[in-house]
Amino acid sequence: MKIHRKQISEFYRRHTPSIKVPLVLFCIFICMVPLVIQGRVLASSSRQAQIERRIIDVQNQCQIVSNKMSRNGYLANSMVDNAGTDAELSMLADIFNGRILIVNSGFKIIKDTFALSEGKICIASEVIQSFQGENTSKYDTQKHYFVLAIPIAENDQDADPTISGKTAGVMVVTASTESMFTLEEGLIEKASLYQLMMFVLVLILVFLVTGIITKPFDTITLCLNRVAEGNLDEDISEESYRETRRISRAVNRTLRTLKKVEQSRQEFVSNVSHELKTPITSIRVLADSLMGMEDAPKELYQEFMSDISDEIDRESKIIDDLLTLVRMDKASAEINVAQGNINGVIEMILKRLRPIARKRNIELIFESMRDVTADIDEVKFSLAVNNLVENAIKYNKEDGWVRVTLDADHKFFYIKVADSGIGIPEEFKDRVFERFYRVDKARSRETGGTGLGLAITKNVILMHHGGIRVESTEGVGTTFMVRIPLIYIP
Repeated sequence: MKIHRKQISEFYRRHTPSIKVPLVLFCIFICMVPLVIQGRVLASSSRQAQIERRIIDVQNQCQIVSNKMSRNGYLANSMVDNAGTDAELSMLADIFNGRILIVNSGFKIIKDTFALSEGKICIASEVIQSFQGENTSKYDTQKHYFVLAIPIAENDQDADPTISGKTAGVMVVTASTESMFTLEEGLIEKASLYQLMMFVLVLILVFLVTGIITKPFDTITLCLNRVAEGNLDEDISEESYRETRRISRAVNRTLRTLKKVEQSRQEFVSNVSHELKTPITSIRVLADSLMGMEDAPKELYQEFMSDISDEIDRESKIIDDLLTLVRMDKASAEINVAQGNINGVIEMILKRLRPIARKRNIELIFESMRDVTADIDEVKFSLAVNNLVENAIKYNKEDGWVRVTLDADHKFFYIKVADSGIGIPEEFKDRVFERFYRVDKARSRETGGTGLGLAITKNVILMHHGGIRVESTEGVGTTFMVRIPLIYIP
C-alpha cells in the first residue's frame, strides 16, 4: 500500500497540471454550456410551438370542412353527390401529409382518403369522445404524428357542432410532423456549426486571456529560479494583481530572512573558528615557551601549566556549549516535560551561585509573589535561568545586587532577572541573543564567557513555547524578562 501511494504521489508530482488547464476548462464551460443549452431549449420550444400551430391549423381547416359536410347532409343523404367534398378531403389530407377518416354514427368508416379502411369499424377513445360533441387531439412523441377527432353535426343544426346535442359522425384526422423534425435537424446542424465556430473562437480567446492572467506568475517563477541559483539579492517586484503583490512581498521578506540567516551562518562559522582557535593558540604559545626554556624554574613551569589547564577548560566549555546548541537546534529536539515547582528550582540555582556572588560582594535577592507550579524540562529550564543569573553576577559592579522576581497569572509564569551592572548600549540590545556575540569582548574573556549563554537561554525558553526580552540602560543595569506557559502543549 505504501509503495502504491508513493507511486501515485510521484505520478501526480510529475504530471501536475498547469493552472491554465482549470482556467481554460472553466472559461469554456462558462461560455459554451449556456450557449448549447440555449440552443437546445430554443429548438425544443420552437418545435413545440410549430406542432401546436400545425394542430390548430389542421383543426381549423377540418372544422370548416366538417361544418360544410353538416350543411350538405354528407352523412344523412347518400343520394347527394359528395364528389366535391371527397376531393376537398383528399386535397386537405395531402396538404397536411396525413389521412382523413369519416366515421358515421354506427362507428363505420364511410370515407378513407387512403381508400384502405372503408367499411371497417372504428372504435377508439377519441371517436367516442367526439360523438359526445368534443374536439379531441392526441400527439405521439415517438412516431411524430397527431390525431384529431372532430364531430360532424346533423344537418338540421347550425354549423357549430358544440350547439347541437346530436352528432351524425366524426372526422378522424391523422397528420405527420416529420417535416418539422427534418427542418429542425437542419437548423440544429447549422446551430452546431455555429457553436463549433464559437467554440474555436472562445478557445483562442481563453488561451490568450489565461496567458495574460498567468504571465505575472511566470515572471515570479523566473525570479525565484534566479534566486535558487544563489542570487539572494534578487528583488522580486510583480504588482500586476493584488495576489502577485502579496506573493512578491512575502518572497522578499523570505529572501531578507535567508540573507540574514546566511550572514549569521557565516559569522557563526567565523566565530566558532576564532573561539576554538584562540585557546589552542594560547596553549601552543605557552608550550613553545616552556620548551624554549632549558632550566625553567619550577614556579614558572607550574604557572604555565596552570594557564594551559585554564585554556583547555575554556576550550572544553566552548565545545560543551556548542554541543548544547546543536542538540537544541534540531527540529526533533527532545524536551522532557514534567510538572515542577518553579520556586524550588530558582532557590536551588541561587544557592549554587551565592558563593560566586560573595566573591564580589554582590547581593542575590529572590522575590516570590506566589507559589508557582508549571510544566517544564527542569534540566534545560535550570540551565536557562542559571545563565541569566550568572551573567547578572559576572557583568555587575562591585557591591552590587541581583534581584530575581517570580510571578504568575492564570496562563503564564513570569521571571524577571534585574541587576545593577554595567548595562547594555542601546545599539547592541537586539544582538545579545546572537551566538558568540559579546558587547565587551575583553570583559567576557576575563569572566570566562563564551558568548553562547544567552543563545542557549533563548532556545530553551522557545522550546517551552515562551518568550524573552531585555531592557537595559548603560551604566545603570539590565533586566531580562521571561514568560513561559504554565501548561506545556506539544
